[in-house]
Amino acid sequence: MLQPNPSVKFTVDDYMATPEGTRYELLDGELIMAAAPSDKHQAVVGEFYLILQPFVRSNRMGIVRLAPYDVVLSDHDVAQPDILFVSNERLDIRTAANLQGAPDLAVEVSSPSTARYDRGYKLELYARHGVREYWIVEPFAETVEVYVLRGDAGLLLHASYSRGDTLTSPLLPGLAIDLEQVFAAD
Repeated sequence: MLQPNPSVKFTVDDYMATPEGTRYELLDGELIMAAAPSDKHQAVVGEFYLILQPFVRSNRMGIVRLAPYDVVLSDHDVAQPDILFVSNERLDIRTAANLQGAPDLAVEVSSPSTARYDRGYKLELYARHGVREYWIVEPFAETVEVYVLRGDAGLLLHASYSRGDTLTSPLLPGLAIDLEQVFAAD
């Protein structure tokens, strides 16, 4: 499995000292700089947010946040999922600066520079820290894979969706996302 393994491991304190305005993640002690997302990436993130946020709010389920928003998982791991959801029952992990623990849902919209981490180290990292559901969105292939936490087995593929399908979520009952709308976004 793909895993960062730097000879010098940075910590959360090192990460917090990085310059403002540059987007990094800290994965297994390695500072990973993320390039600016593509227009398609941003359009897809926006569409998912415009669907998830009102659904969660109207059902009083918790909070939805957009990147950049730090998720501190360990002294050597700080992720920034494109979108995240934290249930009301777990809102105590939210601080004024970041999340101190795993969200219930993490959504990563993959790009060529992040795909290997999204499917490798982050999949394992999110499972290890208790992310209950993880979506990997491929904006150019127009697909979404929904992974669900299955105890010690980790995050396992629950369903794969394509443009034209309706995405549903075991974590968010009643949610139905028309992927035609999401992937048609300009």
